[in-house]
Amino acid sequence: MIALWIVVAVGLCVLGGLAWGWFEAGWVRKRVLEIEVEGVPAELDGLRIAHLSDLHLGMPSRGRRAVDEAVTWVAGRRPELVCVTGDLLARQAGLPELERLLGELGPCLVVLGNHDFADSRDPFSQRVDPAVFAALEGVVVLGDEAVEVELCGQRVQIAGVAPGTYALRRAEPHLLVDRDAALRILLCHFPGIARRIPPGSFELILAGHYHAGQIVLPFPGGRLNLAHPRIRDVRGVYRYGSTSLHVSPGLGTTFVPFRFFARPEVTELVVRSK
Repeated sequence: MIALWIVVAVGLCVLGGLAWGWFEAGWVRKRVLEIEVEGVPAELDGLRIAHLSDLHLGMPSRGRRAVDEAVTWVAGRRPELVCVTGDLLARQAGLPELERLLGELGPCLVVLGNHDFADSRDPFSQRVDPAVFAALEGVVVLGDEAVEVELCGQRVQIAGVAPGTYALRRAEPHLLVDRDAALRILLCHFPGIARRIPPGSFELILAGHYHAGQIVLPFPGGRLNLAHPRIRDVRGVYRYGSTSLHVSPGLGTTFVPFRFFARPEVTELVVRSK
């Protein structure tokens, strides 16, 4: 009889854990984060940049709710710049929803991620024709190239890294740098790019990929990221010399439709001159 109660108790704990993980996958955090950037002119102090990442649309998950809420929040705040750092789709079925959501966001700059090409161990991921992304309206999809935009009366350079180039270790975005730009921003799905380019090439790097660990076990004084136990740049802001790296926790899920102690997040970065 005692054994039966133990089995029942364990079963209830497992069901409760799964219910929590399903709930947390849609419990989006909307964060406003000030980030110090060296050498920014006074005109750009207070510049607001919305950073979204890892939407993973096309698979059943509460991450879809997180993406919806994030897009509504960003559209209402109307920041000066909107950036999305990869893994937009898990499967082609998510394309109509992606088009709708990007339409709500308005003009934005995007780089693609490994899941957009099914370059992943996720058995549920499906490769999407790259032409699909190029045809998205109001979206600038950056490969290994750079564009310039005028923000607050200043010239800002935004460069991208293609996921295939990064995977082959051939990414050289520092060769695109315009030293005359008032602010240089690099978009790359992978945070590791910060350690592959010369220091100071860009003042700000935006990345994603790790979902803040997605499945995390907290312990006193730290946390264990089960999916990426050895990775250090998992979420938040990191410094590499004069460069600030922001790693988004992302909005969707992969492999399993759960998050544990790794809430999805949309972030508005407020640039402050250091």
